[in-house]
Formats: sequence, structure tokens, C-alpha cells
Amino acid sequence: MSAEQKDQHPEDQPTCRLPKKRLRAAIECERLLLATCARDRLLGVLPAVQLDALMAAHCSKHRSRLFPPEVTLGLFMEQVISSDPTCQEAVGRYLSQRAALGLGACSLGTGGFCRARKRLPAPFVEACARAVADIAAAALPAAARWRGREIKLIDGTQISMPDMPELQAVYPQNKQQQPGLGFPQVRVVGVVSLSSGCALNWTLSPCEGKGSGEPTQLWNLLGGFSTGDLVIADRIYCTYFLLAAMQQRGIDFVIRENANRKNDSVHKVNLGRDDRILVWTRPAKPAWMDDATYAQIPEAMRVREVKDGARMIVTSLCDPAAVPATEIAWLYRQRWAIELDFHSIKEALQMSVLRCKSKDMVRKEIAAHLLGYNLIRVVMGEAARPEGLCLRTLSFAAARRAASLYQTNLRWIATPRHRAQARFLMLQQTAHFRIPDRPGRVEPRAVKRRPKPRTLLTEPRHLARARILKQQQAMRA
Repeated sequence: MSAEQKDQHPEDQPTCRLPKKRLRAAIECERLLLATCARDRLLGVLPAVQLDALMAAHCSKHRSRLFPPEVTLGLFMEQVISSDPTCQEAVGRYLSQRAALGLGACSLGTGGFCRARKRLPAPFVEACARAVADIAAAALPAAARWRGREIKLIDGTQISMPDMPELQAVYPQNKQQQPGLGFPQVRVVGVVSLSSGCALNWTLSPCEGKGSGEPTQLWNLLGGFSTGDLVIADRIYCTYFLLAAMQQRGIDFVIRENANRKNDSVHKVNLGRDDRILVWTRPAKPAWMDDATYAQIPEAMRVREVKDGARMIVTSLCDPAAVPATEIAWLYRQRWAIELDFHSIKEALQMSVLRCKSKDMVRKEIAAHLLGYNLIRVVMGEAARPEGLCLRTLSFAAARRAASLYQTNLRWIATPRHRAQARFLMLQQTAHFRIPDRPGRVEPRAVKRRPKPRTLLTEPRHLARARILKQQQAMRA
């Protein structure tokens, strides 16, 4: 050995001198083994052929790295589903798994994994989430649909993120907050399947400004609907142009009527108690709509109005013999499921406050959370199917814990038979915890336990820090 080689650090010296063919074979074996483990990190839901096709479409150009796209996506899913979403924990899990499989160790530093997440294309993660939703829809039994039709729920929610200049420029904070005291906010408008519980599609927008409203975002999502779908949404989406556009596409709707609408002068046909047909006329062209689109909107629209207690519900299902008024009221009550779904995503999967600090990574992090959410929903459907249970009778929080435990066990399992046994136990644990039937349950939207009293920050942090340092210097003088 030369003097120059002796002076090298042990980690810098080559660890092996395998022939080129044997080295390539060893690298290929490691790649296949890690790819198999990466698919298991997706809870065994997405088939290998489909995952490879999505990778070929979105990640065609990538080198053989320590964190290839499939491994990076799998670790990203572990972050989403785990109770500890830090990058340090993800890299530590990856290191322990490599040690269990007899592979070379990787560094505990998070830089390589963070760079791999940046290289991961956002469209690839979004395509995986939608592919998982399609798998869930294809596996649904006929009884899970309403009269053989897909029911899609629509709603919006807001998510906070770190106070970074790049994020403030794209998703600015509330204008009522002083500069340096607020956080960027992104509005997510999502479409969720009532039957499978999966997120089918979504859009991201600022919370303020032109084109950021929820009805405007629904216009961008209409292309993802199919003829025969049934949409259930809150009254913020009850606008003439949106409802008319749905009817033109063959999409039925059950939506709460906007409180500002006045039906005193419209043509009415009574169908029964608290049930009537209304004929709405097209309003004047709004400033945001072009002449060509306005000309395509029909001049009149026939809807049905059903009263359910204090709620006024409008629907395109105008035949009372086919769909009674009581069933219309029942359909609208199912809208609450999307509120619970968003709560599961934001609380159980910890998406209420994002961790990433750039626009592209924020988009990717949201897509990763929705992918993780869809994966758990597919597992819940698999667990409910043998016993003929409704998917929504199972606990999502318990399913997340079972999935996290399954991913932890996979670190030490190398054989396919043992991985299949671990997945079967995950399904059993998911089916065990069920939500009791509590019809008409009413709970106050308030908490009893008081949080610890904290002084609110009323000035930018760097100014507060400088003031404290100045006070400390004055005390020492």
C-alpha cells in the first residue's frame, strides 16, 4: 500500500474490489431488495407493475443512488403515517432496515434524504395518490354505492406552514395580522369519495385574492368528474353558474341553498310539504366570466328545493317518486363525513401545520399526506370487506396506528411469507377497533382542558430577541 493510501481516512478507502460483473449484480440485488421494501412501505396497496409504470412516466431519468425514487417515496410515507414525522427518524429507520437486511450502512445525516425528497417529482406523488384512490374505487362492493352511483363530497380547509419569505409571497398570511406575526396559509379544496373515503382530487390556492375562493377552485376540479356522479357540498358552492355547469356535464348535486338567495319571484311547483320545484333564471354576467362561457350557460335552470328542519337543500334530483324528500335530506347529512375526513388528515396525520419551507415541497408534502391517507383508507376497506362492515364504521386513528406498527415491523422482516403475515395482522388490528353508532350525537365544539397561559408574541421575533438581549446587557452593566 502506498503512503498516499495509508494517509487516507478509512471511510475514504474502497471497501471492496469486486469484479465489474459481480459488482453490478450486487448493486442490482440491493436495488431490487430495497424496491420490494419500498413497496411494502406503501402498505402493499400499489401493485409493483403500476408503481413501476408511474415511475417510468415521472421519474424516467435518475441515477442509482442510496435514495432512489421508490425508496424516497416509501420513507416519505413512513414520515406521514408515523407519529414522529421528522427526517431524522426516517433516516434512522432506513439505517436500521439496511442493517437488518445485511446491506451497507448509510449516514445518519438527513441531507441526502432531504435532497432526495426535493428530486422526487410532485406529479409523481400526486399520480400515486390518485392511483390508490382508483384502486379503492375498483374494490368497492356494489352495496357501498348509492343506487350504483358514486357520491363525491366537496369542501375546503386551510393549512398553516412555516413563516418563510418564499411561502409568504405565494400563500400570504391574513392581512389583519402584522408583518412577522402571522404564518402563510394555503387553502385546499378537495373531492372525497363517500364510499371509499379516499381523496380523489384537490387544488391549492392562497386564502385571499382573486380566484382563491372555494367556488372558483371547484371550477378547476369539474374536469375530474364523470357523468352520473352525485356531488354533495355546503352552501358556499350554491351558485347558479356552478350548478348549471354540473347539470350540463350530467352531474347531479345535493347542496345546501345559499342564505342570500331570494325565491320570492321565481316560478314554483309544490310537490308536497317542504318540497317544491323552482325555476331559476340566469343572473347577469359576472366580471370574471368571458362572453363565450356565459353564452353556454342556460338561461333557466330547474331545481328542487327540500326543507330539512332549518336547512334548505337544492338538488337536481327533481323526481319525487324516484327520490323522496326524506332521502334528499339523508343524502345531505352525509356531507359531514368530509369534515371528519379533513380532521383525520390534519390531526391523525399531522397535516394542520406543514414542515417544508418551499413552494414545491409544500405541494409535495400535501400530496404525500393525501397519498398516506388514501393508503390507510384502502387498508380499512380490505379489513372491512371479509366481515361485510361499512368502511366508515372503522376507526381511522386505530388504522393509522396499525399501519405505523406494520411499517416498524418491516424493518426486521426479510422473507415474503413473514411480510404477508405481518400485513394480515395489520388488517386484523384495523378491523378490531370500530366506531359505535351514535345517531343524532351532539357535542359542543369546545375543549374543557385549559391550555397553559402563554404571552402572545406582538412583535417580530428578531425584534423581541434584540430587546431581550438589550435588557440582559443593561442588567449586567
